[in-house]
Amino acid sequence: MKFMTILAASLLAFHAAGFAQNDQTTKAHMENLELTQEWDKVFPMSDKVNHSKITFHNRYGITLAADLYMPKNATGKLPAIAVSGPFGAVKEQASGLYAQTLAERGFLTIAFDPSYTGESGGQPRNVASPDINTEDFSAAVDYLSTRDDVDAERIGILGICGWGGFAINAAAMDTRIKATVASTMYDICRGTANGYFDANDNAEARYQMRKQLNAQRTEDYRNGSYKLTVMNPKPADDAPQFMKDYYDYYKTKRGYHPRSINSGLGWHVTSSLSLINMPILAYSDEIRSAVLVVHGEKAHSRYFGEDAFKKLKGDNKELHIVPGASHTDLYDNLEKIPFDKIVEFYNQYLK
Repeated sequence: MKFMTILAASLLAFHAAGFAQNDQTTKAHMENLELTQEWDKVFPMSDKVNHSKITFHNRYGITLAADLYMPKNATGKLPAIAVSGPFGAVKEQASGLYAQTLAERGFLTIAFDPSYTGESGGQPRNVASPDINTEDFSAAVDYLSTRDDVDAERIGILGICGWGGFAINAAAMDTRIKATVASTMYDICRGTANGYFDANDNAEARYQMRKQLNAQRTEDYRNGSYKLTVMNPKPADDAPQFMKDYYDYYKTKRGYHPRSINSGLGWHVTSSLSLINMPILAYSDEIRSAVLVVHGEKAHSRYFGEDAFKKLKGDNKELHIVPGASHTDLYDNLEKIPFDKIVEFYNQYLK
């Protein structure tokens, strides 16, 4: 018995030593990112906030790039919000607009590029991972929690589109997150595995998809390069309205950005493999912190948000439907994005 106790203590000491060594080497292995210093957002700069570029790392050793927005003349420790999304977008698009607007309302905010995309690090480029992308939110919380001007007990997150799903997944994992907003939410894993409105929700359809994607893996390895998806091509006249909406945002002056995957760079085709096998909302019914799901009345993706909300438990969960709004209206339409509601929610639960 004494031997077992000593052995257990030794193992704990060994692991602790390993953690200590990792603590000493993490920052030494941070990637060196070249960040654009000019204002290259698709929205105008606010004169009510101070803006700067920052970096932080996640626990996979990937360095993330972000824009930090600070209310002018702010003092003391502030409530903070980390923002990301939509899925395939960059911080110069919708997430930056949300972050800057919330900073105007008194929050310290960051809008970050997910791993492998935009100005953030990670190789190869243009890869999606439900695990790593959820981790990116927690890494943002790591960073915010250690700032002297942030109240670590008043940190929230906000995910847009596919990042609304990752935000809810992060809230299920990370108890430091006190309030979560999922705006125009899209469950990218459910959509990939089942198709729109679950039209292909059967084992045979998923098997055929996996078979095709794994064949592509072989080709990618043989070729030494990765086949990319074609993002938001000009839709035909009879295409669904949401495809026209995506094109209108990502491929026109309204929202185009050269670093955005959705504006033309494309995802690795084989990224879908991990999305198929990762139901990110599996433990969302165990979230104890506050969650606000915001969706457009006319959004093709509305069912994702409503179904996600149905699974949430507790009296600190809320669904807010925006009258007349489409999916992409909640990217940048300041007359549709319910910032008053979002700020009210954060003020209630980040106090």
